[in-house]
Amino acid sequence: MTARGGVRAEQRAQTRRALLRESRRLFAGRGYGAVGLAEIVRASGVTKGALYHHFDGKADLFRAVLEEVQQEVGRRVAAAAGRHPDPWDQLTAGCREFLTASTDPELQRIMLVDGPAVLGWSEWRAMDEAASARHLTEALTELVAAGVVARQPVAPLAHLLSGAMNEAALWLAADAGPDDLAATWAALARMMDALRTTPGAPAAPAAPGASGA
Repeated sequence: MTARGGVRAEQRAQTRRALLRESRRLFAGRGYGAVGLAEIVRASGVTKGALYHHFDGKADLFRAVLEEVQQEVGRRVAAAAGRHPDPWDQLTAGCREFLTASTDPELQRIMLVDGPAVLGWSEWRAMDEAASARHLTEALTELVAAGVVARQPVAPLAHLLSGAMNEAALWLAADAGPDDLAATWAALARMMDALRTTPGAPAAPAAPGASGA
């Protein structure tokens, strides 16, 4: 690549980053429906032509923002799980972090409120599976192989657990109060503990903000 080509590539990358950064800020602050393309390009300091060079339109731009948010949540979940050497603790820590992340107002609006409404349930679900379902399946596969979870097909179990967490996250985003995260995590922890082949194992730790934490 020539020096000039390298400069142009960096300029294109900067334009894309600016569009993603400013559209994420605006979508999170006011919601997808209240933000227009003119406002996005003005805030990003680019032209509409530059926006259309990178994205087909507002929905395509939102899709890229949602993917970025989902990847961010995925990194948070992986980091939380990685702080524990025990596979079961990794699973519960990752699930707890997912629920905690879902209470972040910025992530809530983009990932849980506008995501399904803008893109449709099927596409939103497919993106969610691509971002997180693989890690959940891998964790459950390891636990089944180790005998921590009873031997069974992993795919149905992964979908059921993923569905429970997504439903809990959607409820926390739409209707729950400030004290409901701890109760939601406690309920999910009890459900997950029932999967173990050794009943009576130590209870999962409370979510941040829980009474007595």
